[in-house]
This record gives sequence, C-alpha cells and structure tokens, in this order.
Amino acid sequence: MKYVLTLLAVMLLAGCQSNPQRAAETSSTDSKAGVDTTGALGSPVERRSAANVYVELGTAYLQEGVLGEALKNARKAIIVDPELAPAHNLLGIVYQRLGKTVLAGEHLAKAVSIDPYDPYALNALGSFECDQAKYDAAISRFKAALDNPLYPTPWVASHNAGQCSERQGNAAKAEDYYRAALKRNPGFAQSLARMAHISADKGQSLSVRAYLQRYAGISPLSADLLLLGVRAENALGDAKQAALYAAELRKRYPTAKEIESL
Repeated sequence: MKYVLTLLAVMLLAGCQSNPQRAAETSSTDSKAGVDTTGALGSPVERRSAANVYVELGTAYLQEGVLGEALKNARKAIIVDPELAPAHNLLGIVYQRLGKTVLAGEHLAKAVSIDPYDPYALNALGSFECDQAKYDAAISRFKAALDNPLYPTPWVASHNAGQCSERQGNAAKAEDYYRAALKRNPGFAQSLARMAHISADKGQSLSVRAYLQRYAGISPLSADLLLLGVRAENALGDAKQAALYAAELRKRYPTAKEIESL
C-alpha cells in the first residue's frame, strides 16, 4: 500500500524549525495531560538554519523522483545543521525510497527524537514502521501526529493509520480511521477509495456507489474502482451504469488486469 507522506511538508516545516528544547514548552497543551504537543509548529522561537536551502532543494528533487540529487542535498543539510529535524526526515524518506532500510529508520527516528511532536516526522516514521510490519508502533506514531492541534493535514495521518490497520487485519478499525480522515477532509480521494473497497467487501453496494461518485468528482476513477462500480451497479440492478463503467474501464485502461474480471 502507498502511504501519504506530504513531502512538501518537509520543506515547509524547515522554515519554522525551532530550538528543540523550546518546542515542548510553548503555547498549546493537551487538556488531559497538560503536555504541549505543538512542537516546532507552535514555538515562538524561530531558528532559521542555513541548511534550509538544501532541505528545500532536496524535497523538490524528491518530488520529481531525482533521488540522487535529493540524497546529496539531504546529506548537505545535515552536514550544515546536524540537529535540523526536517533534514533527517528528508534523508530518511530518500533512503527508504532507495531501499536502504536501516539508514532510513535511523534518520526518521532521529527526526522524531529532535522534535517528538513534529507531525510530519511522526507520519513518515509511522509509514516506515508499518512497512516493517511494526503495526502497533506505527499506529502510535500516527496517533501522536494527530495529537498536535496545529497539524494542518491531520487526515493524512488518519488515512495512513487506516491503511496500517488494514495490513494488521483490523478492517473495522481501518474504517474508523478512514471515516475520521473524511470527516476532516470530505474530498480526500485516497480515503474515499478505501471506503469504496471496504463497502464492497461488506456487500454495501449503495455505499460503493456513493463513494465512487464522490471520488469521480475529484479525480478519474482508477481501474480497480471502475471494476467496483461495475459490480456495485450490477448488484443494484442498474445495467446501464454498469455498462458505462465497463466501457470506461476498457477505454482508459485497455491492458488492465481488471478487464479480465468483467
């Protein structure tokens, strides 16, 4: 499964990285524990680092898939500023893409150790741990990210927690996380897709229809979703709509394996 990392956040957070000791002492606090969970996002102390330019360049290269340049710039950032959490986060993600599992884990963990409340670093580490089948640890990272009230995209962590729950075999919990993601962002396509699949597994054809309609309003349906649409509409007795989905599947994805299931 593909996790959502919001790589641009690596670059954005680099510009507001605070002194890590101050990150846990600032404004917003958890109402139950009295612990500040805002980290650098809530710190009034901004520490502009000379390494930020390398983080920004590395992130841009990573988004373009130019892993060699992304790696070079991430390394340069850490040479300039070894305590810049986004630099370690970026390097960890690059190493993960390169299949360097041990190095990826070390740098992703280092980013979290520098700022334990950085939601982007927590999300990245959680995604990595889920890939390593460390499901409970991963989900705890996603929950920690969600505990930061200043996290701009909490639906990302909710969605990733849902994916990890699915891999753990807990479909009911996964559904809860996907619903939470959609409550925060009703147009989040990845969660709409997973809810369509879960609804199909439960035989809820009306729900499949509704999720596919919402998804189609945001992005073209993928081959697997078009096949879900065919099956759901056939179950609902709408042969015309089923035929439209089938025709779209054949036209848009002529070599897709899903065509064999029509």
